This record gives sequence, C-alpha cells and structure tokens, in this order.
Amino acid sequence: MSSALVMTHRVVADTGCAIEPLIAEAREAGFELRFDPEETSKHGLEAREGVVVDADDGGVDLCVVLGGDGTILRALRRFAGTGIPVFAINFGEVGFLATVEPDDMRAGFKRAFAREFEVLRLPAVMLDGLDGEKAAINDVSIHRKVGERVAQLAYAIGDAELGSVRCDGLVIATPAGSTGYNLANAGPVMAWGVEGFAVSFIAPHSLTARALVVSPTDTLTVHNHGRDVVDVIVDGRPIGELPPGDAVTATFRNDVACLAQVAGTSFYQRLRQKFGRLSQ
Repeated sequence: MSSALVMTHRVVADTGCAIEPLIAEAREAGFELRFDPEETSKHGLEAREGVVVDADDGGVDLCVVLGGDGTILRALRRFAGTGIPVFAINFGEVGFLATVEPDDMRAGFKRAFAREFEVLRLPAVMLDGLDGEKAAINDVSIHRKVGERVAQLAYAIGDAELGSVRCDGLVIATPAGSTGYNLANAGPVMAWGVEGFAVSFIAPHSLTARALVVSPTDTLTVHNHGRDVVDVIVDGRPIGELPPGDAVTATFRNDVACLAQVAGTSFYQRLRQKFGRLSQ
C-alpha cells in the first residue's frame, strides 16, 4: 500500500474541514495516511483503517500539505534530498508554492493520490558558518535585532568584496523565494528554473546599494562589520546569531526538494494570479 505523510497549518480551525475528505479520498485510492504525533494531537485523531497515528515519515511515497507557504517550506525541508514530492493545498495567505486552492481540494486530493502531477525540482541556498550546513528552500535573511543599531553588512563573491552597506539587513533568495522577502525589498523576481540566487538589502542607508543575482557556481560571503550581533533566519525560522567580525557563506545547490504541481500551471500564470499584473 502506498502511504502519504500529512502536514497541516498550525491553526486547526483553518484545516479541520479538509481532514475527513482527505481520508476518504486516500482510502478510495488505496493510500494509507500517516500523521506524526504533532498532527495526531492537533486534530484529535485515532487510528482506523487507512489512518496511522503518532507515525514517523519513514517509507512514505508522498507528503500532502494543508497550509500556506510556511507549512509547505517546512515539508520541503523535511523531505529535502529524498525525492519525495510535496503536494500542497493552499490554506494560507498567499500560498505561492501551493498547487490547489481549497475550493478545489477534493479534485486536488484525487490528483495527488493518482499521481496526476508534475514534479518541480527546487534548488536551495546552502548556508554554512554557524552550526553546520543549513538548506534554505526560500531564503536566508540576516538582519539587525529589534531595538539595536543599524547593521553593517559586507558581502563578497569569492575573493572580491563588493561593498559594505549600512542597512537593516540582507536577504539571499532562491528563485522560489524571490517572490517573498526579496520581492518586498524590490529585489529581482527569478522564474522557477533559473539557476542562481538573488541578494537584496532591507532598508539600505545608501543610494547605491543594488540587488544582485549571483551565479550558481559562485560563493557569497556575508560579513558582520557592525558592533552588534545580527539574527540569521532560514525560511522564516531563526537558526542563530552572527556576532561582530564573523561571516557566513552561501552557495547554490540544485535539485534539493520536490514540489508537486498540477500540469498546465506556469510560474508566470501564478505570478499574475497571486500578485497581479506587473504593469497597469
């Protein structure tokens, strides 16, 4: 029997309506659904035919997400490097990474369990220099702590330092993440399939600080030249601090995570649907 791990939005009220339809469609398709201890407790589930509670994710064939981009990113990181696709129904705010909207969820579940989807292989930014290597599917943000002085961040490609900027922070974004924090910084939108990553600044205190697209073969180094510790965030989750005088490096790695997509939906269609026309 094929099996799928289910991950949902943290707010139970948002996704509770989808649990029973999901179980029904999985049973009809011959799929076993697995819920880890957090999901089991969250939804008050008990074991029954086709439902395994307090489960791990070993041996699953698919991950079904009911949530927004944060939950989807959590699933993509969880299954990074395994080749297991993540099929997401949007129960979040934007849901740029989701492939089905809630009003079409029953049809979406059928497609997921029938494997009627394409798999988009997403790259990651690999961050090194804190506590081992971390993979960011969307972005890495390095920014000043609330209430502290403006940060002074220097960045270099290889041995060439490009500048040192007084700013609130800096964002390193993959193509998938370029429509998030990077877009809010007026950074470049990168279509899915483009290789490389974008670097943009958060509130730079400079008229010359410009966003940059880094080649997939280059290494980016970010130095903290300020006097205060700055926070380091991966895909919206804090992972540590960068003290004054320290640095982290970022590199591009292809084919890290697998995102399931319903056939016929292009990146450009989704961009317009979620954010509107690029010009009026």
